[in-house]
Amino acid sequence: MSSGNKAVITAALAGARTSKEQNPAVPYGAPEIIEEAVKCYNSGAAAVHIHVRDREGRPTEDPRLVGEVVEGIRARCPILINLSSAIAAGKPPEARISVVKNFSPDLASLNTSTMNFARADWATGKIVYETVFTNTFQMIQDFNAEMKKARTKPEIEVYDIGHVHNVLLLRRQGIFEEPLLFQFVFGVAGGIRLDPLSFAHFLCEIPPDAVWSACGIGPNSFRACMMAAANGGNLRVGLEDNLYLTGKTLARGNWELVERAVQIARLADREPATPEEAREIFHLPKR
Repeated sequence: MSSGNKAVITAALAGARTSKEQNPAVPYGAPEIIEEAVKCYNSGAAAVHIHVRDREGRPTEDPRLVGEVVEGIRARCPILINLSSAIAAGKPPEARISVVKNFSPDLASLNTSTMNFARADWATGKIVYETVFTNTFQMIQDFNAEMKKARTKPEIEVYDIGHVHNVLLLRRQGIFEEPLLFQFVFGVAGGIRLDPLSFAHFLCEIPPDAVWSACGIGPNSFRACMMAAANGGNLRVGLEDNLYLTGKTLARGNWELVERAVQIARLADREPATPEEAREIFHLPKR
């Protein structure tokens, strides 16, 4: 099977807010994050998306801790490393982009709009937690420039259709390395919901040569993966997005969610890509 029919599976290991109180498998500290990355690689993931957390679970850009994670993963498996440039709510731009400047990961998230970002009780409409996620046009341009210097592929994260339009506007300046790599995120309170029309709208708006992946929050997770697998896209799962394997059964680790993503890809007659195949699919810069 050629890499043209492979699906890149990314594991988003922890995020900035998921906690061990919600699911004990959420990794805190470098040893747990490294172990989860290796288990995900062995289960079929080609990339890991990482918010580094200290042993108490606090998100951090501390170069000592980030370096321990990056070096520890690279020493044990060839999985692609995608560092989040979001870090956590309230972090200033210079702290957020420091992980790229210090470690030149294979990929890094490039968020594309200032937005309401919340966790909600969807049954009642109650907002459980909220913040304003700041990503100005200037920040997008500055972060992209630093990623270009580091030879890090921007993973363009879009939570709504207007975020795609922001990218297309800036693209007219010729600042991005082509082809673009998009990560569609469905189901954040403050972003777009997952349904066939919103999914199709994303696909209609991005450039025809763009590469893309999809993920969904909570119960949207595997549904987004199914839609991506069936439409030629790539898949993201992980405890950052979804704490459950099914119903009210907590996932025993990110690796178990990766195993489910592998099953979904194979139902669409596709196989999980290796890290080397993912490097080709994502058009990563040569190092």
